[in-house]
Amino acid sequence: MKVLLVNPQYPETFFGFKHALRFISKKASFPPLGLLTVAAMLPAGWTKRLLDMNVRPLTDEDLKWADYVFLGAMSVQKESVDSVILRCNRLGVKIVAGGPLFTASHDQFDGVDHLVLNEAEVTLPPFLKDLESGQARHLYTSGELPDIDSSPIPLWQLVDMKQYGWMSVQYSRGCPYDCEFCDIVVLNGHKPRTKGKDRFQAELEALYAGGWRGGVFVVDDNFIGNKQKLKTEVLPALAVWMEEKRHPFSFYTQASINLANDEQLMRQMAEAGFVTVFVGIETPNEDSLSECGKNNNRNRDLIASVKKIQNYGMQVHGGFILGFDNDPPSIFETQISFIQNSGIVSAVVSLLNAPRGTKLYERMKRENRLVETDKWGDSVSTNIVPKMSYETLLSGYRKVINSIYSPKHHYERIKVFLREYRPRHKRGLGSRPSALVSLARLTWALGLRYRGGRRYFWGLLFSTLLRHPRLFPVSMTLAASGFHFRTVLECYNRTLATARNEVTT
Repeated sequence: MKVLLVNPQYPETFFGFKHALRFISKKASFPPLGLLTVAAMLPAGWTKRLLDMNVRPLTDEDLKWADYVFLGAMSVQKESVDSVILRCNRLGVKIVAGGPLFTASHDQFDGVDHLVLNEAEVTLPPFLKDLESGQARHLYTSGELPDIDSSPIPLWQLVDMKQYGWMSVQYSRGCPYDCEFCDIVVLNGHKPRTKGKDRFQAELEALYAGGWRGGVFVVDDNFIGNKQKLKTEVLPALAVWMEEKRHPFSFYTQASINLANDEQLMRQMAEAGFVTVFVGIETPNEDSLSECGKNNNRNRDLIASVKKIQNYGMQVHGGFILGFDNDPPSIFETQISFIQNSGIVSAVVSLLNAPRGTKLYERMKRENRLVETDKWGDSVSTNIVPKMSYETLLSGYRKVINSIYSPKHHYERIKVFLREYRPRHKRGLGSRPSALVSLARLTWALGLRYRGGRRYFWGLLFSTLLRHPRLFPVSMTLAASGFHFRTVLECYNRTLATARNEVTT
């Protein structure tokens, strides 16, 4: 069997950092970890190829080579998924599809031959058995949540690591919280399922043996879902491993804001090499937090919590949402003020959406407030009718993103962050020649070529060298992220203008 595993293209999003990657000669942020894990589950005798459409285009020759196309995707990739399905159907190539997009909306994809949904550790083996006997069904699904310690190590030999900014590993699935808008518990359950320390290190060893040196994204939706296991087993062992290997990786993950409550955990994460955490802040408005069930964010000083994490040597990336029922007219100015004062440089602001299966989806359905849309996860669209007028929401959203991603506000946040950031120790990542080349490209682009923000860039460069020389590489990386945000912003502004004209019409 010849199998082509296809990762569809991502649209323009704030999350991808695609435009910042050009400075370090990378084509995509992360490899498709799900497809690489599925590849390791397929029979050893099969011929497997991976094609990431974010690295190079998918050609008809690629499709004609394959007996089957294995297609995995998240909701934001739907537009590219539809295109791949049409091309496969036209060429007569059979499709096996799975992943979050298909699990949530499998009834929307008539052109797929076999849907292998939910978690592949459970649903893929019966499909492969039936395929071998010539009796493969159209749909395979299961509510079972397997032990992920038995999940195979991804088939990294299918990937050209030089094309990516970071590698990815998974430590856990599931989240103990129950936010109304979030589909993580729908897909992965409430109880965090974790890998043992030996199994987790084996995955890191595979990356190390493959020659990777650099950033590693621990893709868990809430890395600290089981704090006790992290503090007593995983992080102490990881710190030792990192020391023995002379710190080959730096780690980025996602966590809830209550990380700030646990000084031991923050200290251990920083010592083990964690330098960045993505935190779902959502909103500084208490009524909106109560509305969506984000209880671990309530009744706390969110800015103080963010700064405490920064003080322990970890940068905070933040997710923010506009469009809650309880958002007051002042929410737009409040969000801008909060983001600026927090020092969250990479702040991603989205409109509220209701993914299928979530409590929010069911509530919007009861209230007859669902809107049919093909757009998902691109931050700028919503599938619900907001309580405030749609025009007010779009106008306010546009105001927020144009403010926080402006050169003035972006560079101001970098300076706020640098005043709070206390890295535990310097890590030797990357070669000096490549770092100098990246700095030269960045300086040419932001300091000379593009007019917007040139004076702010030079101001940051010299002030960092004078006041925070150890943090100079970090400050330049954050400057590059601003270039990405502003580039995507141009695309979003065109989309928002179109949406606003449609509302007016």
